[in-house]
Amino acid sequence: MTPSRALPEFVLALGDDSLVLGQRLSEWCGKAPFLEEDIAIANVALDYLGRAEKFYRYVSELEGGRRSVDEIAFLRDSRAYRNLLIFELPVGDFARTMARQFMVDAFHLPYLRRLSRSADARIGAIAAEAVKESRYHLKRSREWVLCLGGGTRESRGRIQRAFDALWGYGPEMFEMDRHEKALIESGVSVDRSALKAKWQASMTDLLAQAGLKVPDREWSIAGGRDGVHTEHHGYLLAEMQYMQRAYPGLAW
Repeated sequence: MTPSRALPEFVLALGDDSLVLGQRLSEWCGKAPFLEEDIAIANVALDYLGRAEKFYRYVSELEGGRRSVDEIAFLRDSRAYRNLLIFELPVGDFARTMARQFMVDAFHLPYLRRLSRSADARIGAIAAEAVKESRYHLKRSREWVLCLGGGTRESRGRIQRAFDALWGYGPEMFEMDRHEKALIESGVSVDRSALKAKWQASMTDLLAQAGLKVPDREWSIAGGRDGVHTEHHGYLLAEMQYMQRAYPGLAW
């Protein structure tokens, strides 16, 4: 695949990751454990939605304006989305949400730091801005894992079960798809696989501090970059896309 064909697909996948996780986190709005957390998690969701909009706008420009940002975001079927599977999983209870968030944040911060040095100035600028947000995201999710792990038997059990259930979705974050591989030599994309060892070390370290065990069950699942999603993806899109599909061309 040529770099010119790979670039819009690469940017689209980054946008899909951000949009889908932002949508999931927004489900906590009005339902978080207490008011301050309700505001905090809504702000994190907005960070991801804002990031998605920037990536989609760049995709639209790369396509010559063939599709608008809203069309890219809301008028595709499930198989056309390229988000990683971990982002689309249901929020579950609060422990499950924060376990996933730490797994994602511990990956995103080093990844975005490297991506901020991308040879593509537009991608680099989006990533550099996202680094600032991700520092806060990681600090926040880390504190929640420590809080839940060091809390009651109930909270510790819930956060442990959350990591056990999510663990096999982590490896997909470090798999290189064909679009990323096509852009490595030019310095546009980042070698995700090179970040895995550091991520595993940070996970092991925090789980030990929180009095939790590193899940020992060896399993992994992938397919998101190829448009093969979990059964949860269609339901998420049905809710997220309702307004745009019910009222075509709707604009704020």
